Amino acid sequence: MRKRTALVWGVAVVCFIALMLITPAIPQSQEYHDFADQRKFFGIPNALNVISNFPFLVVGVIGLVLCYHGNYFKLRGDIIPCAHGCIKSLQGELWGWTFFFIGVAAVAFGSSYYHLRPDNSTLVWDRLPMTVAFTSIVAIFIIERVDARKGTLSITPLILAGVISILYWWFFDDLRPYAIVQFVPCIAIPLMAVLMPPMYTHSTYWLWAAGFYLLAKIEEAADKPIYNLTHHIVSGHTLKHLFAAMVPVFLTLMLAKREVTEERLSLLQSWRISWTKAKKNGNSVETLSSTYSEVPTDESR
Repeated sequence: MRKRTALVWGVAVVCFIALMLITPAIPQSQEYHDFADQRKFFGIPNALNVISNFPFLVVGVIGLVLCYHGNYFKLRGDIIPCAHGCIKSLQGELWGWTFFFIGVAAVAFGSSYYHLRPDNSTLVWDRLPMTVAFTSIVAIFIIERVDARKGTLSITPLILAGVISILYWWFFDDLRPYAIVQFVPCIAIPLMAVLMPPMYTHSTYWLWAAGFYLLAKIEEAADKPIYNLTHHIVSGHTLKHLFAAMVPVFLTLMLAKREVTEERLSLLQSWRISWTKAKKNGNSVETLSSTYSEVPTDESR
């Protein structure tokens, strides 16, 4: 197991070094700060892009409170019953979700500060809390689906890696490490959610969260077209904030609803079983519909 872990880390480091050597630096484009909706309301510049960050604060604070108040999410090492006996909730999960919800709540302040005066110096404070949230989620997945101890130990290194990627961009004007930190989880988390057996129920909420994040990125890219399409009512970037805030909403709902699963099956395995059952039921219905009985006829007439 240790050899395999070392091999995985070795491959990852080699791939990162090769990527940094082969690809050119990616500087921060100053056009990024030129948002479609720059209207001022109540004396607030870029008002809708600022105000639309408020949901992050609400969801982040609620999630953080529920992590600790009354152990609502069952993350504090209590004994959780299941059909095959008893299982302890993983202590590392509490730390992972704590950092996640802190990051989500901090996005409200960092992003609002950035949109009040969009430039590189304020963009740092927008990206830092998002990076904490991203990296925390990766650690949570490792805890739940790979190895609890390794996942817990990975929380600090992953968050530090995210912070370093921000600092590297700030000092060298190169977004490559930050792009890796942001986009690798976007690919890895949905794949892990589908392919790796979960410890808990309601795993589909991960896919809902990933779907809303994908929509948020599309809206971010289509900032000005959406603003024109809505006749200057709302911009794509404002919608991006609202859709991105749905990610922690779905994950909070998942934490509230989930139970320890009786049978650890990946979503892919569950889908295959459901498809097989549906196919069998369809074949049985087809067989029943094609059966008929012969009725004797009276030939004497």
